[in-house]
Amino acid sequence: MPELPEVETVVRGLCLTLPGRAIVEVRFGKTDFVDNPAEIAEHLPGARIASVTRFGKFICIGTESTAPQAAPRSQFCLIIHLGMTGQLKLMRSNESVTRHTHVFFVLDDGRELRYTDTRRFGRMLLIAESGLAEFTGRLGMEPLEIGAEEFCRYFELRRARVKALLLDQKVLRGIGNIYADESLFRARLHPARIAENMTRKQLLGLHGAVRQVLAEAIRFRGSSISDYVDSNGNRGEFQFRHRVYQREGKPCVRCRAKIKRVIVAGRSSHFCPRCQPAPRGRKRSKRGLKPSAAAKTRLNEHEK
Repeated sequence: MPELPEVETVVRGLCLTLPGRAIVEVRFGKTDFVDNPAEIAEHLPGARIASVTRFGKFICIGTESTAPQAAPRSQFCLIIHLGMTGQLKLMRSNESVTRHTHVFFVLDDGRELRYTDTRRFGRMLLIAESGLAEFTGRLGMEPLEIGAEEFCRYFELRRARVKALLLDQKVLRGIGNIYADESLFRARLHPARIAENMTRKQLLGLHGAVRQVLAEAIRFRGSSISDYVDSNGNRGEFQFRHRVYQREGKPCVRCRAKIKRVIVAGRSSHFCPRCQPAPRGRKRSKRGLKPSAAAKTRLNEHEK
């Protein structure tokens, strides 16, 4: 599934050409992954693309109507999630259409923004700009923006396994299996560690590792494990720099021990048993106490 670096790469590519272009026509093939396709077909033709941004794994294409100045100018956001096999590419209208292309956004310069999805696990919906804050409010913090102190507060009072928290889109938005495994390896943390049992030094190390891995993956334009390509149809290169993900049985790049795979939080997790030693057992909360009621209240208020 495309994760934050892959989606960011697609967004950066689209940002170079889409803003300012008008949508002339919208055509659909299969629509079982589209929320209310009739609404998209009604509101987007004639609209101008104002922006392309990212919220976690979601692509947000902001549009505004080109109605006369006297008329109300409606603004909508087209939200796209690529699912497991989704691709969003700019093509010339005379280029051949590949299989499993389900949505065509015809632009005023003769090109088409095409959405292709073999397995159709993606999602597409249109929301009014006024409802964007409510939509993004259901997501967690942006991993590339969250500060160290805030990161520690999110993790230090939680009894969940650290791998599960990294994958929880209501905690941090945009991280998936690839970058959770790679971040934990660089932080030398076993994926099954309980977050509240981690030291502050370990939490700060994980915060730094997450930011480092994501930034590096964006620089190499994401990981092309299966179907992922950018908006121009090019594959990423970060898959050649993976240190643990899908390297089961291969030697660790640090210590040469064999990489292992276990199931944590229902997901395959790749790790080095020597660099990322397994937790020795259940520990009590920091200072031997359960989190205070005041501390829990602060956490709950922070998450609202």
